[in-house]
This record gives sequence, C-alpha cells and structure tokens, in this order.
Amino acid sequence: MDKDHTTRWRELNAKLAQRFGKTMTMESLLFLIGVRELGSSPREFTKEEKLDLMHIAMCRLLSQSGYYRLGYRDQDGWPHWEMIKPLPHTDMFSQEHLLREHVLTYFEEEGVFE
Repeated sequence: MDKDHTTRWRELNAKLAQRFGKTMTMESLLFLIGVRELGSSPREFTKEEKLDLMHIAMCRLLSQSGYYRLGYRDQDGWPHWEMIKPLPHTDMFSQEHLLREHVLTYFEEEGVFE
C-alpha cells in the first residue's frame, strides 16, 4: 500500500529532524540536496555559493519531470543545468506540492534513509 504525500512528508521531516537535531525548512532541504549534488567535502560556503547550491538542488529536483538536464560540470566540479522546458504557471500551493513531491522522490531514489 502506497503512503500518501502528507504521511511521506511527515516521515521524511521526522528522519531529518532526528539526523540534524532540528526541523528542516524548504530552504535548508534545498541547501542539503545542493551540497549532496556538488559532492564536495564539508566546508564553509559563501552566501553566493549557498544560493548556487539551492539553485543546483532546484534544477536537480525539477529534472525528475524533464524541466532541466545536467549540461556539464565545470573545472571545480559544480554542475551546470540546462532548462529543457519552462515551468508551468501555477499557484503557490501547486508549486509547493510539486516541489515537496520531488524532494520526497529524491530522498527515496537516493536511498538516504534506508
């Protein structure tokens, strides 16, 4: 039996809170995914790099629905994404739901909490 979206979201948040000792916001989730996608060792990031990491995460997540594809990695290992098709114009609730579903799929496919 498949779990519904809300149940899966609560379970993910509980696992992340247990792992990191605090509740994660969407911004902190995007940062975490961006760091994972960069694949670098732990270090301090500048404010600009943090924004870049969140952008990497958004592109990676939306690649699940064919909106982006990985173009290349630069000499420092940073991924650069290409937009394949524009995002649909929807309301904030629909955007949040889409993003949450992609975050859930990301963590499930990556097997982070198995």
